[in-house]
Amino acid sequence: MTDRTYKLTGWNFDNSYARLPEKFYTHQNPTPSRAPELVVLNYPLARTLGLNIGMLKSKSGIEMLSGNLTPEGSIPLAQAYAGHQFGYFTMLGDGRAVLLGEQITPRSERVDIQLKGSGETPYSRNGDGKAALGPMLREFIMSEAMHALGIETTRSLAVVTTGEKVYRESPLEGAILTRVALSHIRVGTFQYAASWGNIDDIRALADYTIKRHYSFIENEDDKYLLFLREVIKRQAMLISKWQLTGFIHGVMNTDNMSISGETIDYGPCAFVDDYDPETVFSSIDRNGRYAYGNQPKIAEWNLSRFAETLLPLIHENKEQSVTMATDAVKEFSNIYKSQWLAGMRAKLGIFNEEDEDETLVNELFDMMYRYHGDFTNTFRSLTLGRYEDTAMFGTEDFSRWFDRYKARLTRQQEDNDESKELMRNSNPSIIPRNHRVEEALNAAVNNGNYITMEKLMDVLSKPYAYTDDQLEYTELPAEKNKCYKTYCGT
Repeated sequence: MTDRTYKLTGWNFDNSYARLPEKFYTHQNPTPSRAPELVVLNYPLARTLGLNIGMLKSKSGIEMLSGNLTPEGSIPLAQAYAGHQFGYFTMLGDGRAVLLGEQITPRSERVDIQLKGSGETPYSRNGDGKAALGPMLREFIMSEAMHALGIETTRSLAVVTTGEKVYRESPLEGAILTRVALSHIRVGTFQYAASWGNIDDIRALADYTIKRHYSFIENEDDKYLLFLREVIKRQAMLISKWQLTGFIHGVMNTDNMSISGETIDYGPCAFVDDYDPETVFSSIDRNGRYAYGNQPKIAEWNLSRFAETLLPLIHENKEQSVTMATDAVKEFSNIYKSQWLAGMRAKLGIFNEEDEDETLVNELFDMMYRYHGDFTNTFRSLTLGRYEDTAMFGTEDFSRWFDRYKARLTRQQEDNDESKELMRNSNPSIIPRNHRVEEALNAAVNNGNYITMEKLMDVLSKPYAYTDDQLEYTELPAEKNKCYKTYCGT
């Protein structure tokens, strides 16, 4: 590919992460792909990034998306990090991903461009560094659905097949996902600095991250404490949005918590069907550590590990530093609860605040649990005023609750139309339901048919539209599968 072709494609790379101390990464080119083919391209995202779609779809563009060609200005590298995986600390790193660099968009925004599934790196830990088509398509679907829902997330630009097989329990078609993120800096990145570096390394990483994501505090005297508080705030807001939509991440290890506040690493994720706080889909989460109802407290635990890495920077006196960091982490639960309750009021069409609101919300969830109410469809039915479609309709419990709910709506200035509009903007009509995602993946992976996935992606791009073409995607599977499992896709 010529320099002119690179420029026509629209790549505009910088490599600020590569200017950190070299212990934070290893220079690493992607493993060449034998016969790459483009199977999915995110047209709106490509335009936002300033990329030429025609050039991306060309042979030379596909060669770049497969790692066969390196764009001008790119410095490919694999990032080093550590992490607590299901509570156990270990050295990790990009075992199957290569960061090409940071794209500077037409709006002067900086985003990471990463190839996931691009081959072995020094951090692969005896793995092949490759990825199969199914999991890469799954991340494409889920991350873009989350974006449409208004939840902070990494994005998916493209998926290419490699023309090679990857070997797990059986041979699978290999693929590479091009992932876009505000950055790939994780809690685990700071844990790596604290465990394998020195205070200068921690400071270099913290200063870099503050400048990149929290520049409004970089000149403050207590910027490292403020940094901790800002990360806590963003994570509290993010997790509240997960809970408000019934999203289960599935593998909330500290290396999967982004410092920028984005949802990252879509492995065994899924959405709740029947409301149950103990819901787990991940095949590897055998003890329910990352169950739906546990996500807020796991986030707080992860943030405690993050706070520990910043102790040498927060205050020179260790005891005082611990006290300040502990107080900051304690703020998480209050911020989370405030954000969650505000979101729940919106889901119920409530504009003002009353002390009894939390009880009203909890009673609704208690009924949903006892009567096996579907999470998304319950709120959809309330939004549409189709109360007879809820699992608890006709019970004395629902009648009593509904009377209190109607009375609550009268104690605000906004009228019924305004309340319904708030509910429509807060309750998605559809989510990427497990059986629909599997249907799309099966058609694409087993039959090379991407029409089902394209239709699914189209309706998921407008989750609050409440249009007729979404109706079939609101339906539950003919037979609810309580044994549904998701997999990491490694």
